[in-house]
Amino acid sequence: MKPMLTFLVFASAATMFAQSNPLSTELKQNYNQVKATLMRGADKVPAADYSFKPTPEVRSFGEVVTHIADVQMALCSAVTGENKKADTTKNDKASAVATLKASFDYCDPVYEALTDATAVQTAKMFGRDRTKLGILDFNIIHNNEMYGYMAVYLRLKGIVPPSSEPRGNMGKMQKKE
Repeated sequence: MKPMLTFLVFASAATMFAQSNPLSTELKQNYNQVKATLMRGADKVPAADYSFKPTPEVRSFGEVVTHIADVQMALCSAVTGENKKADTTKNDKASAVATLKASFDYCDPVYEALTDATAVQTAKMFGRDRTKLGILDFNIIHNNEMYGYMAVYLRLKGIVPPSSEPRGNMGKMQKKE
């Protein structure tokens, strides 16, 4: 009976913590969702297509990936009071994916440390005071915007974007048809 009681105490504590930090908890969930989608999108593109540009005026796919990493690193470092930049000079697949992963590795503890109480603290973003919640939410918004571009590049190369992949019962139903 003691193991079950211990489990219930920890489960209740975790639930109470999540309920006492609903804003930062939801922000972390959104971050982790876009993180997984971006990493899967970056992984799905063959190395040869990292130099692909739909038109000469836009970034290559590799440049899109390193741009995401660079902005993300800048925004998360603003929250910590640092001034970090990602290396955007190497846009081949191995380098770009490593740069994107490094930006997530840097941002993960920044999001994890956020609570609703610390979310209202301010930091500088682009020269003006913003809440830490606002800065990290802006990062998620930017990541989702850039995923929209990424999805177009994938479609142009005949690759199904991660967010359009079959999932769960719908995926099973689609495969049978």
